[in-house]
Amino acid sequence: MKQIGSFRKWSLILAVAAAFALAGADSLWAQAPAAAPAQPPAAAEQKPAEVKAKVVGNNLGLPARLGEEIAKAPEGKGKGQIDPSAPRGVFGIPGAPQLSNVLIFLWAVWVGWVFSTVGAFGGIMAGVGHMTVYGLGDYVRTFRDTAPGLNKTLTDSIRTSNQFLVGLSSIVSVVNYLKSKRMSWPLGLALGAGSIVGAYLAASLTGGKVSFSQYQGWFGVFVLTVGFVLIYELTPKGQAGKKAAKAASQAFEKTVKEKADIASAGVTLKSFSITKSTMTFFGTDFSFSPIAAFFGGVVIAAISAFIGVGGGFLYVPYLTSIVGLPMFVVAGTSALAVLISMITSIGTYITRAGAGMDWALVGIQLIGVFIGSMIGPRTAKYIPEKWLKLLFIVLALYVGIGYFSRGFFGRSWVPM
Repeated sequence: MKQIGSFRKWSLILAVAAAFALAGADSLWAQAPAAAPAQPPAAAEQKPAEVKAKVVGNNLGLPARLGEEIAKAPEGKGKGQIDPSAPRGVFGIPGAPQLSNVLIFLWAVWVGWVFSTVGAFGGIMAGVGHMTVYGLGDYVRTFRDTAPGLNKTLTDSIRTSNQFLVGLSSIVSVVNYLKSKRMSWPLGLALGAGSIVGAYLAASLTGGKVSFSQYQGWFGVFVLTVGFVLIYELTPKGQAGKKAAKAASQAFEKTVKEKADIASAGVTLKSFSITKSTMTFFGTDFSFSPIAAFFGGVVIAAISAFIGVGGGFLYVPYLTSIVGLPMFVVAGTSALAVLISMITSIGTYITRAGAGMDWALVGIQLIGVFIGSMIGPRTAKYIPEKWLKLLFIVLALYVGIGYFSRGFFGRSWVPM
């Protein structure tokens, strides 16, 4: 039996630098002065009366914090203003973008396929959809100066909406991978237990405090970092110590080509303890520490909840590089950990941060995600592991560079 997971070579140094010190005070507007008694001509120099900015003044029927921030937003037809007479768009906000149901559905199918195929990047793709494909990022950004509270609340809504899509995809993926015995459920549960702690803390501490630009910038930072880690994994040095995972993957691919029974040689738990557990997959043993997995889950879920994704883009490198599992086991194991994290994060954002939801949007997306998640596990087994990892790298670098530059420098360095 070979212990996989060299902590001497790899350490998942993940730190969220949170220095969000934006002022949240409402603008103070001077009232027009009352009519003054007649003054002598020499003393009659008066400053023009200042006009009080007009705000919406009511929640327009929108719930929780979203309605509260709408009421405080400036009323008007320009950017960064709310026009109560305009047609209602996404999240029920007058003047917000009108979304195409066909586009929503098709992108959701893609999200479900990506997540269920590689066990990651579903949340990233959901974020790309909400911010760029649907155009919500540009809309939310207009409130940065005119209504910063609304800017932050809508950022929470995007973070939460992303996770709904990944949550359903993870449910479908867990069922499919469990049936085919391509999931290490003890490892997934250990990661999931830690994710409850991390997701709750991140969502409750950052809800209503993160502007959209900050969110988008950090979104890009973490995705870009993972992309570089995965590039390193493809180098000869990065491949050292992964012979067991490679052997198991080759045995799996051979079984698929021969159309033999996959589940008969799937993941089997051989031993379990708090400090060390061992499982076998296609004749190869893999070991992991449940305690280390718990704390790994805390850190990964905290970062994931902060940027509003499932965490698969971090769970996958953790499971492949530190634990040393083959990708054919990683997807299902990651999905189980993500599911637990999602339930915690979504509940916290809605109940504690007051994130507003567009339930019609979520409903259409969930249908698309379900279809994509059913297709993913059935097609992933025909795609070589190297191609899955290359797909992951391309997505990570492109999305990471784009959102890092857009969030922190005001313009994207790549087309998006």
